[in-house]
Amino acid sequence: MFSPRCAMRLHVPEISRFFGIVIKMFFEDHNPPHFHAEYGADSALIDIRTLSVFAGRLPPRALGLVIEWATLNQEALFANWERASTQQELQEIAPLE
Repeated sequence: MFSPRCAMRLHVPEISRFFGIVIKMFFEDHNPPHFHAEYGADSALIDIRTLSVFAGRLPPRALGLVIEWATLNQEALFANWERASTQQELQEIAPLE
């Protein structure tokens, strides 16, 4: 049987979008605390604590923009990570301008 809780795990909320980069976060995702960044066909997992890529890759320019955005929003990213771990609605985070 397909439960709503299972459906939430499959849903990846978009929390920000800027310059063609999409930032997402899974509910109940694995550690370390991280977010997903996608740019075209490329994607990477970024550790919120260290702001380093631990899986995947992004082109250097896109990665630079993602790290700049994450540096400005690290506290909000941690707050969303906590929300996601308890199945609470995630908050949008302002895009990089």
